[in-house]
Amino acid sequence: MAHEHLDNVKHYLLALQDRLCDGLAKADSQASFKEESWTREEGGGGRSRVIEDGAVFEKGGVNYSHVYGAELPPSATAARPELSGRAFHAVGVSWVLHPENPHVPTSHGNVRFFIAEKTGEPPVWWFGGGYDLTPFYPVMEDVVHWHRVAEAACQPFGEDVYPRYKKWCDDYFYLKHRDETRGVGGLFFDDLNAGSFEDCFAFQRAIGDSFLEAYLPIVERRKEDGWNDQQRDFQLYRRGRYVEFNLVWDRGTLFGLQSGGRTESILMSMPPLARWEYGYTPVPGSPEARLTEEFLRPRDWLGEASATP
Repeated sequence: MAHEHLDNVKHYLLALQDRLCDGLAKADSQASFKEESWTREEGGGGRSRVIEDGAVFEKGGVNYSHVYGAELPPSATAARPELSGRAFHAVGVSWVLHPENPHVPTSHGNVRFFIAEKTGEPPVWWFGGGYDLTPFYPVMEDVVHWHRVAEAACQPFGEDVYPRYKKWCDDYFYLKHRDETRGVGGLFFDDLNAGSFEDCFAFQRAIGDSFLEAYLPIVERRKEDGWNDQQRDFQLYRRGRYVEFNLVWDRGTLFGLQSGGRTESILMSMPPLARWEYGYTPVPGSPEARLTEEFLRPRDWLGEASATP
């Protein structure tokens, strides 16, 4: 038996996928999203949309999925062992954008909803999601804008929400083996079921609805910036960190693979090109060095901006 509100969540997520694709394709102005529907033998399926070789986006995807089955995979119950053995529904939209221009940041986000069911007991439901920004040549104006939109999306739900989910994002998107954050953060939340379903669903919608407002102004400001081969090489090198995080640390990737999801859709998040270089060290004082020295660590971006005359 599915949760009574599952259809409402699915309706919102399908519409969100449409709106994200429309807004991103308009910003690209050259390429459009191609859709491929898929089904999962154990139950469920989805529709994957990919944009490639555009004026802005070298590769990007916005994927919707709804999968269900008789037992939650281990990645979903590692922190909640009491849910082991329960049937489940998992529905969500995830997106990732890999621009060609090194001055336009990569970005990722998702919003998702889970239900775990057991005969004779009430269903257990929760929401999760968020979004984060991964620049290669960061501009403080862009980082502050990104976090201001994230803060505004959280504001109606409590003063403590943005700082709490901002910190969770910093902690989650941290490459322990590199001792650095993946980017400049954003929001991350999981296991959200405190209060009413309506309030939690409203928060999920606020996050999903705010992404284009956070990201597209940055795209518009940077997409015409000139770049050279050296900057492109550095972008591809830093993309290697993105791959490392997704394959080593990301719970969403693991859940998708463990639940028998469509591999092509799960690994859509990977960049089309990346490179690794042994022992790379940026030139001291260079923009490349500034990325790791100033930006790839948790910072109070909004507090620092407010304190700047």
